[in-house]
Amino acid sequence: MKLHEFQAKRLLTRFGVSSPPGRVALTPDEARNIAVELDVKAYAVKAQILAGGRGRAGGVRLVQTPTEVETAAAALIGQRLVTEQNGPKGHLVKRVLVEAAMPIRRTLHVSLFVDRSAGEIVVLASLGGGDDIEERFRRGDLKLERLSLGAGRTSALDGAKDLAGRLGLDASLADRFADLVERLRQAFIDVDASLIEINPLVVTDEGALMAADAKIVVDDNALFRQPEMASYQDEEDLDETEVNAQRRQLNYMELDGNIGLACNGAGLGLATLDMVKAAGGNPANFMDIRTTAKSLDVAYGFGLLLKNPQVKSILINVHGGGMQPCDTIAEGLGIAMRRTGRSCPTIVRLAGKNADFARNRFANFGCKVIECPDMWSAAQRAVAAAK
Repeated sequence: MKLHEFQAKRLLTRFGVSSPPGRVALTPDEARNIAVELDVKAYAVKAQILAGGRGRAGGVRLVQTPTEVETAAAALIGQRLVTEQNGPKGHLVKRVLVEAAMPIRRTLHVSLFVDRSAGEIVVLASLGGGDDIEERFRRGDLKLERLSLGAGRTSALDGAKDLAGRLGLDASLADRFADLVERLRQAFIDVDASLIEINPLVVTDEGALMAADAKIVVDDNALFRQPEMASYQDEEDLDETEVNAQRRQLNYMELDGNIGLACNGAGLGLATLDMVKAAGGNPANFMDIRTTAKSLDVAYGFGLLLKNPQVKSILINVHGGGMQPCDTIAEGLGIAMRRTGRSCPTIVRLAGKNADFARNRFANFGCKVIECPDMWSAAQRAVAAAK
């Protein structure tokens, strides 16, 4: 679940991470009033949407007076902002963040994320932040330094000081940078984040570190123990199908292929998607069935696949565990097929708890599934069936 910039900054402030003074405005008049209260030499008016690349798309305006703040806010609020990250429809701008524009000596970039392949939390940092950081990295103009935090349960200060040294920061700035990384580590663990990024991290004329922009993504699977984070979710900025799926304990994203996928576990789901691509297929979706999903929740997910006319085959790759046995998945498919009145070639790879019982449930519901012994053969059969 993504947070808006203003939400991310507000949250990081609790952990001692500084950001420019400012507030959110819903109307141009409110934006002007905030600017008058701030009473600074320059202002940044920033569209609040859940997509990157706002600056290059005209979603960030630097102005000098409260009147110019009002004009900038009027030009943004109520308009659709199209960036390279949000597709041709763009996002509707419903609010702007009005901040003091900070004097900048230099910029940095720092991010914490979960490296799923390594099974650890990683810090990436570089000199020179900005919204073109990915392009500069591809060109070889940017060097990223990496710090592994393991599970992130112990202090990152010593490692962060070494990271600062590799970046070439002077002693005083290195200490402040290391302290900031440690604060970000604490925030990352406390809110169950999967990503925290500050880009750019500004070094002011006074030598202070400021989060000029901030991004936080919270793990959807942890929202049951993060009620405050759940309350931050802006459902109007999300796809309606994805929102409804989340309410039914499914992490769902529609793609443009013709092979429906259903897995229980994000890692298993991504691996399955990759295997389908490697076998020459094109997935119609990503669907991670959470361990808290019941058979009716699973049926909703299968219903999305069966109602999609582009779906020509379905691949089910599940591993039954203590909280979610395989028969729950089988019942979900059976219910969905009865509800929609549609069936299509369904390839299944089952393992773990109640796998045999799931086979019986498929038969009881009249689901004519094709079972495969391993993931690769299942992916190949699904691709062949979709042709």
